[in-house]
Amino acid sequence: MTANHPDARTAPAPEATLDAAPSSSDAPGPVSAEAILEALDPEQREAARSFGGPVCVLAGAGTGKTRAITHRIAYGVTTGTLNPRHVLAVTFTAKAAAEMRSRLRDLGVPAVQARTFHAAALRQLRHFWPRVVGGAVPEIMPNKYAGVAEACQRLHMSVDRAALRDIVAEVEWSRVSMLTPESYPEAAKETWRPGVAGFDARSISRILTQYEEVKKEKGVIDFEDVLLHMVGFLTERPDVAREVRAQYKHFVVDEYQDVSTLQHALLRLWLGTGNDLCVVGDAAQTIYTFAGARASYLLDFPREFRGADVVRLERNYRSTPQIVRLANRVLDGARGRTKDHRLTLASQREGGEPPVVESYPDDVAEAEGVATRIADLIADGRSASDCAVLFRTNSQSEAVEQALTARGIGYLVRGGDKYFERQEIRRAMVALRAASRVEQVDPARAVRDVVGGLGWSAQAPETTGAVRERWDSLNALVSLTDTILGRPGATLADVVRELEERAEAQSAPTVDGVTLASVHAAKGLEWPVVFVIGASDGLLPISMAQTAAEVEEERRLFYVALTRAKDLLTISWAAARNAGSRGSRKPSRFLDGALEGPGSQDSVATAQPRRSGRRGATVFTTCRSCGKGLDTPGEQRLGRHTACPPAHGEETLENLRLWRRGRSAQAGVPAYTVLTDAALAAIAERAPRSEEELLAVPGVGADRARRYGGEILEILGRR
Repeated sequence: MTANHPDARTAPAPEATLDAAPSSSDAPGPVSAEAILEALDPEQREAARSFGGPVCVLAGAGTGKTRAITHRIAYGVTTGTLNPRHVLAVTFTAKAAAEMRSRLRDLGVPAVQARTFHAAALRQLRHFWPRVVGGAVPEIMPNKYAGVAEACQRLHMSVDRAALRDIVAEVEWSRVSMLTPESYPEAAKETWRPGVAGFDARSISRILTQYEEVKKEKGVIDFEDVLLHMVGFLTERPDVAREVRAQYKHFVVDEYQDVSTLQHALLRLWLGTGNDLCVVGDAAQTIYTFAGARASYLLDFPREFRGADVVRLERNYRSTPQIVRLANRVLDGARGRTKDHRLTLASQREGGEPPVVESYPDDVAEAEGVATRIADLIADGRSASDCAVLFRTNSQSEAVEQALTARGIGYLVRGGDKYFERQEIRRAMVALRAASRVEQVDPARAVRDVVGGLGWSAQAPETTGAVRERWDSLNALVSLTDTILGRPGATLADVVRELEERAEAQSAPTVDGVTLASVHAAKGLEWPVVFVIGASDGLLPISMAQTAAEVEEERRLFYVALTRAKDLLTISWAAARNAGSRGSRKPSRFLDGALEGPGSQDSVATAQPRRSGRRGATVFTTCRSCGKGLDTPGEQRLGRHTACPPAHGEETLENLRLWRRGRSAQAGVPAYTVLTDAALAAIAERAPRSEEELLAVPGVGADRARRYGGEILEILGRR
């Protein structure tokens, strides 16, 4: 498992035995073998029937690989080919493992182990440590930052937070690559790894040595040690190897393109002389080589395991033909092994809207343009959670956050702390456990009292950054608890129980907001609507990508971004970083020739006054108060400068806000999902007298006009 892969580090609770299969008491009845196969397409069915030897499933983006491998396991168990207690399915995130277990339970095979590499290895380590070493397994460090920082301090090396982060990443790379402090400098030279945070390879080697000393003195181990110790146990203790291989005889590994040298070594030791291994992956989605992933294990699988069956999944069920066509064209320009072993996706969906490429004068204008597009989509009935904005670097998020907040649109930033590891959520769960021990007359009110003390309120804060993220996290918790308490007879204890189960599986609640994420954090996810911003040379590919191999990884990253979209895809870039600066950026080289074929579209956004083009909504080019030109999208939608006096009284706007608050409380949703602040202000400003005039207000849309039009017009009639 690569160090930076999301959700990689969730470990299971201590286990008393090596084999502790999930309980089957709540599992549905068995599904027939015929029904299992009928749910698959021809290629997936071929993979499901392949047993008795090594199998390599090359599965492109959106081709149903999880369905293929879970149905393969279920088919093998149902037909008696596989003993479920001898199967170990390995994936790379706790969430993916939980999803796999859930699907297997639905297929009537709940006894199969599905775990991450680290969780499976830790289970084994806890079982064998008393026998091999004696005593209990040492405490596992939650992260390396404190240990690496102390190592640097001992060496009198001054590092700031950013430098420490880079050094920690390099430490992890060296360990998953199975390097020692002594072998690191030569390996770094051979792989063209530049100096890290201003330190050369010899300095990093010294840090590695001192880091090991820090761990030894404190009596702790890290997550790589879990795998390294199991490699040692299996290599040096034949009795341990025999017991593991007697327990696990059939292996399935998902996301095989992300396997590191250390994980591959452990997998081979699990197998021993056996070859009952099915791997699934896509070389075109290899985006973690900087952290130790090696796609060569996937590409060379038929060479490593002679006689392996190779199945190609290329039927894409996620994206429209137009999106798939663009993604394929981006890979047309690939070089090296990615091009030689690429999969050509074929969409199985009906046609949709062509992808759009938009250019902007600067980053702020780009953020404003994207936020405006999202507001229009919400006005047309799309949910905010249907939309995602993807970027190459986390620093690109701030401008989008501000633009969304200005329009009253909620958002969720992925890629930071895992949901259940956030401080406010941990504190909320502790408080809810305490509250559950006391009988509650109104559990829903008890939840709100708890989270209210942690920064939650019924109305979203009109700000960005940490305050808004904390509110969104707590608001998602409130929504989830409302859902749980909506079940007949549900109590606060039921809430706590489900939250704990979700925390173990890393199954975060859905936040009703736009997802903002780096492309790395978005891998494995999908949304109906995707905006890929910053598609310019210097960002995609990143300026730090100097070698041909690094540029190819950036191409694969762009490909991953495009294939997250299901229905609508917009790619944008900005000529300059700051407003008024000279525009020196160029569109990404990965777009060269990609949009030339039929069915594609290259539209350029302009700053000229315009009709929004959505459901008859209109924007203004001049202020209705002072008569001067309007420049910003927000002012154009409102119809006046923010500094100019409004045409309505404050009472009208307050009445609309009170109405919205009641509507949102009635539906149990955030207020902005009824109508945004900007839409309410525009309604009050324009004072529409009919549903047709209401439709002309940006941010309303046909769906909201139909649902709320009568009530809104009645409120405005009180003027």
